[in-house]
Amino acid sequence: MNIDRNLAPPPLLTLLAGLPILGCMVVMGLPAALVDSPFLSFRVFYTLAYLFWIIPLGAIHRWLWRRGANGWVTAAVLLPASYAMSVINAVIALEWLASPESRARADWTFVFGGLDGCWLALIAFSGLQGLVLHRAALRAEGERLRAAAAAARDAELRALRYQLQPHFLFNTLNAISALVNDDRPRDATRMIARLGDFLRTTLEDAPGHEHTVADEIALTAAYLDIEKARLGERLRVETYTAPGTLDARVPYLLLQPLVENAIRHGIAPRTAPGTVAIRFEHAGSELKVSVTNDVVEVTEGAGGVGLANVRARLEALYPDRHQLVTGIEDGRWTVRITMPWAPVETSIEAIA
Repeated sequence: MNIDRNLAPPPLLTLLAGLPILGCMVVMGLPAALVDSPFLSFRVFYTLAYLFWIIPLGAIHRWLWRRGANGWVTAAVLLPASYAMSVINAVIALEWLASPESRARADWTFVFGGLDGCWLALIAFSGLQGLVLHRAALRAEGERLRAAAAAARDAELRALRYQLQPHFLFNTLNAISALVNDDRPRDATRMIARLGDFLRTTLEDAPGHEHTVADEIALTAAYLDIEKARLGERLRVETYTAPGTLDARVPYLLLQPLVENAIRHGIAPRTAPGTVAIRFEHAGSELKVSVTNDVVEVTEGAGGVGLANVRARLEALYPDRHQLVTGIEDGRWTVRITMPWAPVETSIEAIA
């Protein structure tokens, strides 16, 4: 994964990586404090010096991180820098804290050869800060990728929704043309009016890709008004909603392509009246939706663009958490959909 180095956490957060090292230094100084050792002042000084030096050392580390320095370059800069800080500590401690006798016995090895001047602590801090920087950047990158995936899914769902409109509009205009050719101007005028009402509703930019079952039924009823203008008494509709299902969430325009297929391939070719039955039922953590229609003869129904569109939107909204089954049941063409149960106050992401 390519990490965006600009996603580094704030400086205060990375400085907190030094707290475990500080705790170790305090624990190491406890024996000297308990026995009133002359080395206690050195321990206190090195601890305070560590707290001071991690600020510029951490700033250098973050500067290298943002510029994409690799581990070898970072180590080549931080090791000498932290060593220089340790040498400065040793010089100050020797000059201000050591007794005259100790200063007289001290040689260059005390200043340049020892690691007690908090060099190891500064190295450990740099390692921990590197882990914090990397982990925080990975988390931020993960959030960015999730947001990008959500935006891509939103664009896909909108494209699928818009795919329905020209397909539906083409079929409806063909039906209006047929009414005109059959010298049924009143029915054609009524169908045009219903079409205008339906398009005003569906072309509105809905804020999400889901709404309630009640809203979906109302939207489908507006579409059925268009078809009834063409088919009249030949089209019968039965709708059943189990208690509590009206507030469940379903994909926007879930029913319209299924009902359109049912009418186009099942009801319209018949000379006798036919029925389209719509059912919503609640079963545990699932919402079950079915659309059933009479057919001219018992054959496999046609899916077309509408059914493929519904499949694609269900997969985008509920990946691996839905089922769509089609087939002949009791001499009628049936589409059965199972999806997660989500009341209106619950977003579908919350049940993922």
